[in-house]
Amino acid sequence: MKINRFMIAAPKSGSGKTMITCALLQLLKDSGKNVLSYKCGPDYIDPMFHKKVLGVPSKNLDTFFTDEKTTVQLFLDERADGDFAVLEGVMGLYDGLGGIYEQGSSYHLAKVTQTPIILVVDAKGMGKSVLALIAGFLQYDTHHLIKGVLLNRMSKGYYDIIKPLIEKELSVKVVGYFPEQKDIGLSSRHLGLVMPDELSDIKKQLNETADRLKKTIDMDLFIDIAEAADEIGDSGSADAYNEKNIGNCDQNEFLQNKAINTVNIAVAMDEAFCFYYEDNLRMLEKCGAKLQYFSPLHDTRLPKDCDAMLLGGGYPELYAKELSKNVSMLNAIKKAFRVGMPTVAECGGFMYLHTYIRNICDDTDEQNKADVQNKADIQNKADIQNDMNKSKLVGALDGGCHFKGKLVRFGYIELAEKHSNFLPPNEKIKAHEFHYYDSTDNGADCIATKPATGRSYDCVISHDNYWLGFPHLYYPSNPHFAESLVRKAYEYRRNKNGKLL
Repeated sequence: MKINRFMIAAPKSGSGKTMITCALLQLLKDSGKNVLSYKCGPDYIDPMFHKKVLGVPSKNLDTFFTDEKTTVQLFLDERADGDFAVLEGVMGLYDGLGGIYEQGSSYHLAKVTQTPIILVVDAKGMGKSVLALIAGFLQYDTHHLIKGVLLNRMSKGYYDIIKPLIEKELSVKVVGYFPEQKDIGLSSRHLGLVMPDELSDIKKQLNETADRLKKTIDMDLFIDIAEAADEIGDSGSADAYNEKNIGNCDQNEFLQNKAINTVNIAVAMDEAFCFYYEDNLRMLEKCGAKLQYFSPLHDTRLPKDCDAMLLGGGYPELYAKELSKNVSMLNAIKKAFRVGMPTVAECGGFMYLHTYIRNICDDTDEQNKADVQNKADIQNKADIQNDMNKSKLVGALDGGCHFKGKLVRFGYIELAEKHSNFLPPNEKIKAHEFHYYDSTDNGADCIATKPATGRSYDCVISHDNYWLGFPHLYYPSNPHFAESLVRKAYEYRRNKNGKLL
């Protein structure tokens, strides 16, 4: 299949990849290209910015989550000859698993998908040293995928001087530069960038960025690099992927007649809950589910006739007060959970099911420094303050979630159930964790293993119809998980209606 494509990568995080990617997406869209976007790695927020530009979902690709062949098939799924794809890298170009392995890196994804790379270099504060940096990245590029360099935060005057030097000494094209933009930029918080819908002028910012970038880059050179990309896979690759990973669903008893037996899965989607992989949602649909989106913040009840709940991650801690005031929705979810409705809750969704969230750090400097005589008084004051910072939530799970003031868990894991429930015996599903809150009960029904170190620990509450925990799952790493959720939803509906097949 002929997909015109390039990857925007960088030597490190914070180099401007997302802003430049979004500006390029806008310029390509304006030129009439059928543009698609992808994000390398386990990231939810950058794809939201892509979608804000293109109006269609962006997909994640990750060579830790899926093997090389499956990654290519996911890349080609629902794509057509002549499409134009922009892939945004993650962290530094060569930063992979554990920070030392190629697997999971932007470079590995570019190699697997045979995608040319444009290296975005934050050149602020650098002179000729930028050549040494670029030379090092070119030396590491064993597959010769770096086809161009973009110099970010560089003045026009110095660009005119340094560009011919780079091209002469390093034999790599310089595709343009982008001066420092003090009046536009994307804000960050503890889990990454602020979400686009939180920025009232985000469309204006993205359009303005695109207009400015257009004046300082060679857009024709970007297009030439993309069009020179080799053909990848074949026209049957995506179909082969669907047949391999989803085909078994069609053989299942509960999907023999999809028109009759389609189940409804209620998916929490609003400002507080919005972290979902596009391929996870599509996989549920391919297994026979109809997705019904609802808002725990704004709706008062679950969607009519839903047969399962999917509560994804997000920022419930930022909306804890508002969520706690929506008593009707809290009660509806608690009731549905208590009567056995199949439920998958990840990270923020898992936090939401607790009795409360406390948005204050448990371990204050004041408490740590206090002497024994004063600790009792300080603790009493802290308890009062903590109660003021508690927000009551669903209460389907006892206990609460507490802000820890630092990362509790971070990075890739593989999950194995101690007793088969959502997965076949002895199988695993891949996931990642990234959270500053901790639960009074993280569960112990699964074993999480860190792939780079082999370290393992217990996590996840999983019994009968529910799977609840902090890990963010990637269904294509084991499609049986999606199939199990749909099957459980069908069994729940069948029992609810008192009907047998």
